[in-house]
Amino acid sequence: MTHLFTPLKMRGIEIRNRIGVSPMCQYSANDGLADDWHLVHLGSRAVGGAGLVIAEATAVTPEGRISTGDLGIWTDKHAEALAPVTRFIKKHGAVAGIQIAHAGRKASRDVPWKGGSAVSQNQGGWQVIGASALPFADGWQTPREMTVADIKDSIETFVMAARRAANVGFQLLEIHAAHGYLLNSFLSPLANKRTDTYGGNFEGRTKFLLEVVRATRNVWPETLPMSVRLSCSDWIEGGWNTADTVALSLILKKEGVDLIDCSSGGMVPDVKIPVGANYQVGFAAEVKRQAHIATAAVGMITQPMQADAIVRTEQADLVFLARELLRDPYWPLHAAEAVHQASKAPVPPQYQRAFPAPRLK
Repeated sequence: MTHLFTPLKMRGIEIRNRIGVSPMCQYSANDGLADDWHLVHLGSRAVGGAGLVIAEATAVTPEGRISTGDLGIWTDKHAEALAPVTRFIKKHGAVAGIQIAHAGRKASRDVPWKGGSAVSQNQGGWQVIGASALPFADGWQTPREMTVADIKDSIETFVMAARRAANVGFQLLEIHAAHGYLLNSFLSPLANKRTDTYGGNFEGRTKFLLEVVRATRNVWPETLPMSVRLSCSDWIEGGWNTADTVALSLILKKEGVDLIDCSSGGMVPDVKIPVGANYQVGFAAEVKRQAHIATAAVGMITQPMQADAIVRTEQADLVFLARELLRDPYWPLHAAEAVHQASKAPVPPQYQRAFPAPRLK
């Protein structure tokens, strides 16, 4: 029976277990450049036993950053700053992934610990863009509606980001199409009021994302997997829903996508989301069952037996942990013992004296 510590093969790579580090913004880059913080943050999760370590939402353009502290990959210099990270992750047995992104109408904000408020252009911010000229909420900047030429240019920035990511050793590419950011804003009828071929019905609203996926899959190595993170529900009537997600996932599979990272929300503010243990797992299960594609479950997964049960009952192929791995980078090592797979835990030799003898078998 498949369990939390069963390896997972995807195209030409093998992930040593079903535990992934969910991409989490650190808001600690200088002009988009990674530094020692990112090496230690991501590298310690590889040492801690995760199978897949995904770098945070990494902007494909300067204007695609959520904040001035976001990582970027819009030049070769930015990619090269991430090369030590990929080398370290792979040296310690994990797969190095990266999420490439554009924040769209939710860009140009301050870092969270400084309030996360809007940063105006005269304060170092920038004009934001989006599917339509609709701000995310009161007090947020009104985006400039993208032209078709803007869309074509944006597709090329994703392509270049994918090329750079491959060149510096990333092994899994995730396209961020969730949480109300640029690609997600085109999907949802709540944010996309366009009347051209990139709006209107399901086909129009999914066109931009599908063009991005198609173009990036063409340059991303055939032997390496690609993932798409989706907000499977806007959690509000009239918004994007699970049925839409399944329909899109069927198409994404045909376009060469290997994994759907199943998240939710972020499109509009003040939505009542039933946050709690496993609150998004049902999305992963439905997409896996109906679209016949591998899925990752994420959100409030904190306990080893909980994570193991998700995999054992085939609700998802991977579990992505976020806050729990911030609290404990070595959660996978402890989880192996809790689910009676201690001998499969990849304890580094430098740390073996800290674990019970059975761990060394």
